[in-house]
Amino acid sequence: MTGWQATVLTLFPDMFPGPIGASLAGKALKENRWSLDVRDIRDHGLGKHRTVDDTPSGGGPGMVMRADVAAAAIDAVERGNRPLIYLSPRGAPLTQARVRALAGGPGAILFCGRFEGLDQRVIEARQMEEISLGDFVLMGGEVAAMAMIEAIVRLLPGVLGDATSADDESFARHLLEYPHFTRPQTFEDRSIPDVVTDGNHSEISKWRQAQAESLTKLRRPDLWALYEKGKP
Repeated sequence: MTGWQATVLTLFPDMFPGPIGASLAGKALKENRWSLDVRDIRDHGLGKHRTVDDTPSGGGPGMVMRADVAAAAIDAVERGNRPLIYLSPRGAPLTQARVRALAGGPGAILFCGRFEGLDQRVIEARQMEEISLGDFVLMGGEVAAMAMIEAIVRLLPGVLGDATSADDESFARHLLEYPHFTRPQTFEDRSIPDVVTDGNHSEISKWRQAQAESLTKLRRPDLWALYEKGKP
């Protein structure tokens, strides 16, 4: 394997590479800027039916992924210095800062949960980092893993066409991104703001900054508080 190394542990290996095998991420994959190793957790299942789950201790609905099966799947992967991440709705929210840190490392091992969740004992025993994409619940961790990988891969050297294109985007400075425009000049009686097209780059920069601040203050007061705190 070469480049940034992603290993995905999943019960549904056929879901991959999916969207991350297309567009710029897919091109980077073909260019070996990153690699994708998908492992089937069920290869370590128990018995004739390769069972991976059991009923929850203490009762309750659904099933829980077994600690012994999950541990066997994890231990079969050469980990090195890569973090082991469990995609979970109860995890810490994924931030652009964490994405940048992961992009600067050797890769990541992503464990995709299913059912009601994963036995807590293996989470602790294998020191899994729990990460959530947001305050919502998916059917499993596969889509979350794809989103996380794409967020990381786009920051790898040589993946984006313009190395500076990520500098001003949302979350880069605790601000949401300013509005964008392109031709035609007028669309359904809506025109591009004059300040954007008058060629005064200093004024354009000021306008974009003001727009970013206004949007962030309105939509994400949590980010706005961080931005205000970080002002010199």
